[in-house]
Amino acid sequence: MSNKETNILNKLYFVSGGMFIFAFLVVFKLVDIQFIQGESYRKLAQKRTIKDVVIPANRGNVYSRNGDLLATSVPKYDLRIDLVTSSNRNFETFIGPLCDSLSNFFQTSSDDLQIRMRKARENRNRYFLLARNLDYSDYLRFREFPLLNLGAFKGGLIVDQKTKRYYPLGPMAQRSIGYERIDDQGYVTRVGIDGAFGEKYLRGADGNRLKQRIGKGQWKPIDDFNQTEPQDGYDIYTTIDVNIQDIAHHALLEQLETYKADHGSVVVMETKTGEVRAISNLGRNQEGNYYERLNYAVGESHEPGSTFKLMALAVALEDQKIDTTTIVDTKKGVLSFYGKKVRDSKDGGYGKISVAEAFEVSSNTGIVSAIHQAYNNNPEAFVDGLYKMNLQDSLALPLIGEGHPIIPDPRVKNNRWSGIALQWMAYGYGVSFTPLQTLTFYNAIANNGTMVKPRFLKEVKAIDKTIETFETEVINPQICSSATIKKLQALLKNVVEKPHGTGHGLYSEYFSMAGKTGTCQKDYSNKEQLNYISTFSGYFPAENPKYSCIVVIHEPDKSVGYYGADVSGPVFKKIAQKIYTDAPILDKVENINQPSNEVEMQYQSYYEVAQKYKTIMPNLKGMPAMDAVALLENMGLNVKLIGKGNVTNQSVKKGQKIKPNTTIVLELS
Repeated sequence: MSNKETNILNKLYFVSGGMFIFAFLVVFKLVDIQFIQGESYRKLAQKRTIKDVVIPANRGNVYSRNGDLLATSVPKYDLRIDLVTSSNRNFETFIGPLCDSLSNFFQTSSDDLQIRMRKARENRNRYFLLARNLDYSDYLRFREFPLLNLGAFKGGLIVDQKTKRYYPLGPMAQRSIGYERIDDQGYVTRVGIDGAFGEKYLRGADGNRLKQRIGKGQWKPIDDFNQTEPQDGYDIYTTIDVNIQDIAHHALLEQLETYKADHGSVVVMETKTGEVRAISNLGRNQEGNYYERLNYAVGESHEPGSTFKLMALAVALEDQKIDTTTIVDTKKGVLSFYGKKVRDSKDGGYGKISVAEAFEVSSNTGIVSAIHQAYNNNPEAFVDGLYKMNLQDSLALPLIGEGHPIIPDPRVKNNRWSGIALQWMAYGYGVSFTPLQTLTFYNAIANNGTMVKPRFLKEVKAIDKTIETFETEVINPQICSSATIKKLQALLKNVVEKPHGTGHGLYSEYFSMAGKTGTCQKDYSNKEQLNYISTFSGYFPAENPKYSCIVVIHEPDKSVGYYGADVSGPVFKKIAQKIYTDAPILDKVENINQPSNEVEMQYQSYYEVAQKYKTIMPNLKGMPAMDAVALLENMGLNVKLIGKGNVTNQSVKKGQKIKPNTTIVLELS
């Protein structure tokens, strides 16, 4: 064999060997893929074509103490159709009737719909949109349409369900009722009652459903049912009373508009239990309209001004450093400490007066003189007295964002204590509390010394089954002695009843109130930017308190007025009177000049009548009919529908009080 032939043969062997090795590797890889790594590859392929989609559970409802709906989840449906999956026979048989049904629903051309759907089928559109945001009744109606009634496989029906949170009271107490929102990155924002109790009670357990990739980033359900059904969340019953909430909201709103104030808050709390009956927080937007911007009552800590004089005197009276009859010199209305001046609102001061009178007229120099004489050599004792009454503690509320109280302490090394800290604290500067923290102290005075924690929740239910109940939580069973409490109660009552009292403008011989005015300067280092915080905090009736209330209004128009007695006091009075008297009933009283005990009994009967108004009509305009029906039936009302579609008119206007079993007529589009 020649060398040439040998070379050719060697090349042939080499090529054949290479082909053999390549074939062997191919076979080896196929075996590896099929039998060794096959399961992982199958899972990977399935992961790319099939995914497990979370079906959110229906969030539980939020109710008032009387069962009025405050927040609810309304199901909404987006319907699409896979125009490829149905057979030619089914498509040709039912496309005409389907388009006729859609035409009747949307009031559009059936022929145009059919042209669009045929073109979409030619383009192999497997995710053709039929309708968005359908309510449940319309969703059921769509499922009965021709072709769609064949289901997911034969008819191509694709259903995407979601829920929308609805608030029947509209803007009232919106920040306090709150919400829970989760963005696309998974960040959770929790606000108010809904946010605070959502994770534990309201959220429920999500379900799941398998979906298959159908191209172009679109997915359709594999089955016409969920693999795991979502479990609805529990319902929570709050302490909010919608009647009192309505009264507080509108009283605050009217005063904010009158004084063109920046923002304000109101809290009404039941004295014995600490149950919050109403909480309203209104701030102004750029257009000058007021809305529930932030929960100021819970989150905004600020200097309380003269309302703190009650705390200061409580310490001094309890330590027996002074008595209400102790005489103090107001020094012609001006005191000076380290070059800083304390001034009275009255030029020339009040001369020499008792501590009680100094409190009633809200003399800054009088109260500062009393506290200075008692504690200047031992300011730690004054601070300890505040601590004993739990004023340094936050309320540990379940609502997120509670502001922290601030009390300067000479033993704490920070920049809060100075040579004038004690004197400034005496009349409410240098310390800081939220409105709800201040109210909690005033409520303790009304409650004969027992300090209770403000509470927003009464019970948790699953339909009619009680899951958990919430009882009154005592912070301090007795913040000070009964003797001190009685003196403080008398002081607060005299602020309103005595002719010289700063709250005398609220006085009514037919209805007793007790409380303290407060006017605090903001930005007091710059007179050009000087603004005020106007406050009234107290309780009613004065003799046997049922409710405590605080009204705080920030930055009223100084040209109109800014004193707490003028700005916040009238809101307090309006709330108190409306809760107990209800103006239309009051007009019917013939003999108002009756003995005081009979007057109190008469006002109590007014209160009982007022509590019969258990519901307030929500705004239903624009809502789908079935959603509106569900809301009204939850409120114990009867419903009559005229027409079909969304609500265009309602027989009872929003905001009006309505009795159970009232028939509401809804006109539909």
